[in-house]
Order: sequence, then structure tokens, then C-alpha cells
Amino acid sequence: MNWTSIENNFINLSFGLLIVTLISYWFTIIFQQSKQSHKFGTLSTIVINILIGSSLFIRWISHGYFPLSNLYESLLFLSWGITLVHLILEQQNNSKIIGAISIPITLFTVAFANLSLPIDMKKAIPLVPALRSNWLMMHVSIMMISYATLIIGSLLSILFLIISKGKNISLKGNYYNIQNIEFKYKNNYIDNIDYKIYDNKINLLQRIDNLSYRTIGLGFPLLTVGIIAGAVWANEAWGSYWSWDPKETWALITWLVFASYLHSRLTKSWQGKKPALLAAIGFIIIWVCYLGVNFLGKGLHSYGWIS
Repeated sequence: MNWTSIENNFINLSFGLLIVTLISYWFTIIFQQSKQSHKFGTLSTIVINILIGSSLFIRWISHGYFPLSNLYESLLFLSWGITLVHLILEQQNNSKIIGAISIPITLFTVAFANLSLPIDMKKAIPLVPALRSNWLMMHVSIMMISYATLIIGSLLSILFLIISKGKNISLKGNYYNIQNIEFKYKNNYIDNIDYKIYDNKINLLQRIDNLSYRTIGLGFPLLTVGIIAGAVWANEAWGSYWSWDPKETWALITWLVFASYLHSRLTKSWQGKKPALLAAIGFIIIWVCYLGVNFLGKGLHSYGWIS
């Protein structure tokens, strides 16, 4: 058995485990008292992370370049990054929600890479001169980790919008002080009978919104560093820090969207649904920047992608 077969087996195994892990996390959400399914989901995610990471490492060693030069490798690295961020956030916050919303995205990226891409796009090919640089490892890897972090943060904001749908939430004073939150059901104040349901939902919304804010707050500096590293790399490779390449333009749009989100949260000019809606828009912008632009096959970032 050669290295390529081992690499493919690792990816196939991770795909199968992702399906089982997805069921496990959703089972945990439906049946709140099921601690075993949550532990199983976490352990499975660790195994998936190791399998994808090992596959990328094998590709790196066997072909002699950092595996981020084409769409297949990029999707696998994004999948690895999402599972890594998922595990870190889950460990720090002991939250059952993160796996339930992040695993479907990981399943999508692995399935797209493994099942949808033609065989030719999975093959390792010699790098073009512009990609033979140490800046590749720094720029692209940081951008992928920032995308993974921002995707999870945006998904939490989307979840916040779904749970609060049809309800008017107004926040006063300190956002994280539950006593200052007024919750309405379509102009009808909640009564004492439903107070427990109200209290649980408010606490859930508070945790989700707080976690989303902190996750996006982690991903934004990574995005900033990645863009700066890309500018330095561009100057080294093409003699210009910024050329308004389609990918560069959409990366700037992504940066501006999440900068607006963080500004609104820090200044408290927007609270509740408005910044969550901005983060939800950011989720779409990330995918346009990451995949949509490259499907056009235009610009300096088309190497190894769809042309």
C-alpha cells in the first residue's frame, strides 16, 4: 500500500466518522441528558481531526510542499481547521451546540473535496514559481484558520437569529446582565406561568451571542494577519502589495463586514439581532471569497483551482 492509498483511506474514514459524529451531536441536542453521546461526538471529532491532519502531513512529506496549492488540499485544510477550532471552543465552553452546527459544515467540505472534485484536481502537481515561497505556509494557513473560526462564529449568530425568530428582543444597559433584557412575544409580555421557559431561552440566547462574539473576535485578528501576510507575499511574487485581484477585493469586503460587526459590539451601537444579522451576512461573504471567486477562474489566485 502506497502513501496515496493511505491518504485516501484516511479521508474516506473521516467522511464516514463525520456522518456518525453528526448524528451523535444532534442526538445530544435532542436528548439533553445524554452525556455519553456528547463524549462520543467529541472523541470522534478528535479522531477526525487527526485523520485529516495525518492525510495532509502525508501529502506534505510525500510530495515535498505544504499542501495548500489546490482546491482539494485547501478544502481538507479548512475541514481540519474547523474541527480544530470546534474542539478548542468546546473544551473552553463545554458547549453541546458547537459540534451540532460545525460538523455539518465539515461534512460538506470533506464530501465536496472527496466526492465532487474530479480526480485530476486531487493530484499533486509541481508548484508554479510564485507558490514556491515560505509565505505560502504563513499566508494561506492563517487565512484558512481565520475562515474556520469566522465560519463557526457566524453560524452561532445564525443560530441566535433562528432561536429568536418572531420575537422582539431589546437590550438595555449591560448586554450580559440578564436583568436588563426585555423579551416580548409579538407585543405580548411574557406572563409568570412561562417565566421558566423565558428564563431558559434568554440564558441560551445570551450564551450563544456571547460565544459568537468571542469567536469572531478571535477570527478577525487572524484574518487581518493573513491579509497582511498575503500583501507581503504578493509584493515578493508580483512586485505589488495590492492589485485589486478578485480574491483580494472580496477578502477586503470580508474584513470590512466583520470589522463592522466588532465595531457595533464594542461601541454597543447595535445589540441583539442587528449584529447577528451582520455576522450572518459575513458567513455568506466568506464562502463567496473562499469558493465563489475561484470558480470564476480569474485573477492571481486561480492557481490549482477551477479554471
